[in-house]
Amino acid sequence: MKLDTVDIKQVSPMMRQYIEIKKEYKDIILFFRLGDFYEMFFEDATLVSHELELVLTGKNAGLDERIPMCGIPHHSANIYINKLIDKGYRVAVCEQTEDVKNAKGIVKREVIEVISKGTLMNIDSLDEADFNYIGSILDFNHAYAISYADISTGVFFVYLINHDDDYLVKEIINIGLKEVIIDSSLDKKITTILNQYKIPVYISEEKEDLEEYQNLYQNLEDIRHITTVKHLLNYLNKTGKRNLSHLKKVVIKKTNEVLKMDVQTKRNLELIENNRLKSRNYSLLWLLDKTKTALGSRKLKYWIENPLINKEKIEERYNMVDILLNEFILREDLKKLLYEIYDLERLVGRISYGNTNARDLLQLKSSLKVLPEIKIILDKIKYKPSIKTLEDLYDLLDKAIYLDPPLGIKEGYLIKEGYNEDLDELKSIRFSGKDFISKLEMEEKEKTGIKTLKIGYNHVFGYYIEISKGMINQVPLDQGWERKQTLSNAERFSTPLLKEKEALILGAEEKIKELEYELFIKIRETVKTYIKDLQEIAEVIATVDVLQSIATTSEENHFIRPILNTDNIIDIKDARHPVVEALSDIEYVENDIIMDKNTNILLITGPNMAGKSTYMRQMAIISVMAQMGSFIPAKKATLPIFDAIYTRIGATDDLVSGESTFMLEMLEANNAIINATKNSLILFDELGRGTATYDGMSLAEAILEYIHDNKECKTIFSTHYHELTSLEKSLKHLKNIHVSAIEEEGNIIFLHKIMEGAIDKSYGIHVASLAKLPNTIIKRAQILLKKYESNIKKQDLQVQASFNLEEKIEKPNYLKEALEKIDPLLITPIEALNIIYKLKEESKNKER
Repeated sequence: MKLDTVDIKQVSPMMRQYIEIKKEYKDIILFFRLGDFYEMFFEDATLVSHELELVLTGKNAGLDERIPMCGIPHHSANIYINKLIDKGYRVAVCEQTEDVKNAKGIVKREVIEVISKGTLMNIDSLDEADFNYIGSILDFNHAYAISYADISTGVFFVYLINHDDDYLVKEIINIGLKEVIIDSSLDKKITTILNQYKIPVYISEEKEDLEEYQNLYQNLEDIRHITTVKHLLNYLNKTGKRNLSHLKKVVIKKTNEVLKMDVQTKRNLELIENNRLKSRNYSLLWLLDKTKTALGSRKLKYWIENPLINKEKIEERYNMVDILLNEFILREDLKKLLYEIYDLERLVGRISYGNTNARDLLQLKSSLKVLPEIKIILDKIKYKPSIKTLEDLYDLLDKAIYLDPPLGIKEGYLIKEGYNEDLDELKSIRFSGKDFISKLEMEEKEKTGIKTLKIGYNHVFGYYIEISKGMINQVPLDQGWERKQTLSNAERFSTPLLKEKEALILGAEEKIKELEYELFIKIRETVKTYIKDLQEIAEVIATVDVLQSIATTSEENHFIRPILNTDNIIDIKDARHPVVEALSDIEYVENDIIMDKNTNILLITGPNMAGKSTYMRQMAIISVMAQMGSFIPAKKATLPIFDAIYTRIGATDDLVSGESTFMLEMLEANNAIINATKNSLILFDELGRGTATYDGMSLAEAILEYIHDNKECKTIFSTHYHELTSLEKSLKHLKNIHVSAIEEEGNIIFLHKIMEGAIDKSYGIHVASLAKLPNTIIKRAQILLKKYESNIKKQDLQVQASFNLEEKIEKPNYLKEALEKIDPLLITPIEALNIIYKLKEESKNKER
């Protein structure tokens, strides 16, 4: 049975209420609260029972046919919700918003929140070491605007990018958006690609002003920024249905203030995730993460993905790491204190959102307890800004919150004795009543002579006196005893006195729960007034935690402080790949990386498996570490500050986009060649190997020449095309180096040492032998190699047939070239008019 086939007039009142609510949430699974369960009906029930392997049953709802139904206990709802969210679904939680005792007819119900990948707020459901970003994408024809936030921590960003679909998708993946909100004008092709990457996309058209959140974007001037921020806020406000006052002011993300790295570069360098394991194990983040707090771990990840390019700010971080290295006793004390800090950012989010429980407040109290000691240490190391210690908030929580509260906030046992006089009086009544019940049990045993008599309680019958069947004849029915319940082996009775005390005790119990709930809500509202202070504290704690983590890893791994220069000089003595070194069972072979003012390109040759790729990666990783503020794995180092790192390392086809290895090589090479500046770093590993030999070699040579003549940026280029080593004679800023290896009795020994000059053999067959290919194949390959080498010496090389490109080469289009250099996002109207005037004058001159 499907929902749209049902006549709403024929169903029961409760089912009518369900259908009316479900109409507003057609594409969302509705968790409909009925007593102690969440129920799902119709298509939702069929879907959820299949996805969660629940029993699909039916419910009578006034129709001839039973309605499909499945349900889950409300106390375990988070487990089931998380499973559905992981599968890409959204869940609307519909609660009873009216007390059953006060209800006239059907209990009022309404959806209190819509939960999706990007709007999760339950701390236990989130990766504590990562952000949970939800983003809005709007198309302004000439540019895309991206705004994104993590509502669990409150951070909020916005920026513009060029109108390039491929770049947009890469940015979304690079940011790590868990969910994307668009409007109907966005090209559906982008939605299709994002879905292939398992990023859910939802449409929302609302971009209205929300008065209560205008302060978040009042500092923005660009209408495109403002519109996309409002677009995201409208969606969050509508789906979350909760307070978002913890969201911080929107920050315009300035891509020219951090080291640029696209998602492919981050993957190639394994900064955050190991490519083979698809986890953070054995990545740079894994190595550097000695943080003691969840917020510190997230901050470290952000630093690794967004290294600085401001020398002064980088040096500030170095200085603090230096201090923490020298003050090792204070650092150890600080680490112990940081370990006591819970996830303040996400606790603040839950407090603002209104779903905080007493256990959250206990975590907050524990965190506040150590702040005075942390402040003393920060003052000693002269860290700025310092932190507030919020002793008054700590005292409130210490006096008010019970030490072992339940998960819910309507069950009582939330508030300590001594906090509220009225509550204490009610608890006294409850205690004395229960004490009376205990005494009454003893008295009745003596009066009746029934030694097995006992007084019990349940939610259905209240307090009762239970007598076993064998003692029924001793029950004093003439003294007002009334039978309440018959069991197989006992009878349950009540007396006038027991009824009187039951009313007193249960009345006190109910009032205690109501009063504790009211007091807890007031305390929570008081805590809300400290949100800004708590966010400022969290920012300091996160930063200090990252700095101590860097100091700790620097000490453990013998990292050194690099020297930053503005002369575009690389001079690293005994450089190491920090992750490879940490995982290696043998002593790591250190290598110098030297590129003076006159050397912009290092051309590396050498055998497979000798360490060319590791050498290139360690250069990039050292640069990332240096610019994020970390010390680096070397004996001594002088480094420039790069504005971007571009890489092409590895050869994997992109199955999602359907592009081949070689096409990806060319696309990534083009990305580097077009966007690199004099201050960029390019790493190309065996570029051109994805096509025929002479095509690949020709392209590699042309690319090297172009970078040398036009970009002048630091470039490391590995190759098996040994013919390219002759370029050292014609390209004055190119230098040959090689990874050394020696051959003994037909076996190859990798020395992993970088030497100057070129090498003329790749030892490919030796590597195949190491891979234990059958001897027959190895011997046959050696015979064929000698044959091919002999043929090459005897005859001219025959180049692969290709199209005659020379005839099709067009004359340079100076107008097109000039336009391609213009970024419309970064120029003013006056500058645009000046450019148009200049191009017009040049056009006249060209025609002459």
